[in-house]
Amino acid sequence: MIARLLLLGLLLVPAHAWAQPLDLSHGGPVTITSRDGIDWQQQTQVVIARGDARAVRDNVTVTADRLIAHYRRKANAAGATATPASAPKTTAAGATPIGPDDSNGSTEVYRLEAEGNVRIFTATDLAEGDHATYDMDQAVLVLTGRHLKLTRPAEVITARDSLEYWAQAHRAVARGDAVVVTSDGRRLAADILVAYTAPPTSSPATPVAAKTAATDDPLGASGRIEKVEAFGNVSVRTQTDTVTGERGVYVPETGIARLGGNVHITRGQNELNGAEAEVDMKTGISRLLASSNGQVRGLVLPNDATNQQVPAADAKPAGTNGPATKPKDAPK
Repeated sequence: MIARLLLLGLLLVPAHAWAQPLDLSHGGPVTITSRDGIDWQQQTQVVIARGDARAVRDNVTVTADRLIAHYRRKANAAGATATPASAPKTTAAGATPIGPDDSNGSTEVYRLEAEGNVRIFTATDLAEGDHATYDMDQAVLVLTGRHLKLTRPAEVITARDSLEYWAQAHRAVARGDAVVVTSDGRRLAADILVAYTAPPTSSPATPVAAKTAATDDPLGASGRIEKVEAFGNVSVRTQTDTVTGERGVYVPETGIARLGGNVHITRGQNELNGAEAEVDMKTGISRLLASSNGQVRGLVLPNDATNQQVPAADAKPAGTNGPATKPKDAPK
């Protein structure tokens, strides 16, 4: 029999909270189910679910081999004391709420941990990893382990060390061999990637209508990425070029990536070196921009078939001054 747990007394907000992707910090009760049973540890105020464990809060679902919910009494709850919550009661439907059966709303879950085959998803977003911790107070999800991935309507973000999702701050941080690949094949990699998203669009009044709206406009429901900042071993690939640098900024709306710091543009056997570069990821055209001393360097092989596409407008042979000007919003 599948055990069920209903954690009551959680903070309630209006129905538009559905649109906050992967945001467990708002909404109604958290419902937890599992295949192998649920343990309620009153002294430590922890609930543990094992075997195909699932936690659901509004439009956000968490699945894992094991779930651990840490709860506490609300500091401002009227008449709240330090004593454990009352014993579980059987509901009219026959389910047994194991845990804080608190109809007065004086308890709340402040941290949720997931272990093994973790998947956290809404109608538009999916985060995956071996281990996840969700801090309800800060609305921050941290994924660790292998095969870390955040899948959104327009891009996929992967990382080796950790993947953070800041729901309220509309920010995702990927650390260690971080890569973002867009649905149309654009690729940006670095040691650390920080993606900033726009607030999700407003939702309809009901969860059913919300899911329909998310299907009709997944980008709006999820929140479009407005900018990606890249730090350390930055790499941008187009159909013809590989551009590397120490730092970069990418704006998906324009398709422009600007890289700075020991920039190298490689195309076939040709190589251009400079201080900064601009890459149009929509057209695949890369431009090397002159450094402050007005010089760029390059190696162009006459017989390389890719020479017809070498961005010579801003790139001059070593020792000559290039006419390029530094973009106002280029990384410093």
